[in-house]
Amino acid sequence: VQLQASGGGLVQPGGSLRLSCAASGFDLDSYHVGWFRQAPGKEREAVSCVSSFSGGVTFYRDSVKGRFTMSRDKGKNMIVLQMNSLNVDDTAVYYCAAALRRVVITTTTCSGDFSSRGQGTQVTVSS
Repeated sequence: VQLQASGGGLVQPGGSLRLSCAASGFDLDSYHVGWFRQAPGKEREAVSCVSSFSGGVTFYRDSVKGRFTMSRDKGKNMIVLQMNSLNVDDTAVYYCAAALRRVVITTTTCSGDFSSRGQGTQVTVSS
């Protein structure tokens, strides 16, 4: 089970980035998936998560609602995080993660044991 995130970089405030997370060795559609981030000196936080069920529930943390969109690219066994209107508070290392069970995803919560986690990709928002 491997996950690989990519697409990070340096962007000015107000700019956009598109993060991708490719899975190998397993069918990502069968897993609950999420994007998480960790800024220096801060705890890791869930950014967006989606459950594996048909018509899956999607979670967005309040600070990214209306700016970030998470989606599955089923044909490529990937998940994507489109990030628009970025601001300096979005600066962090972003990780993708997946889990078969022991997670809770609602429209207001994403928590649990996302044990399969890929390497992160750095997102820096700066002028």
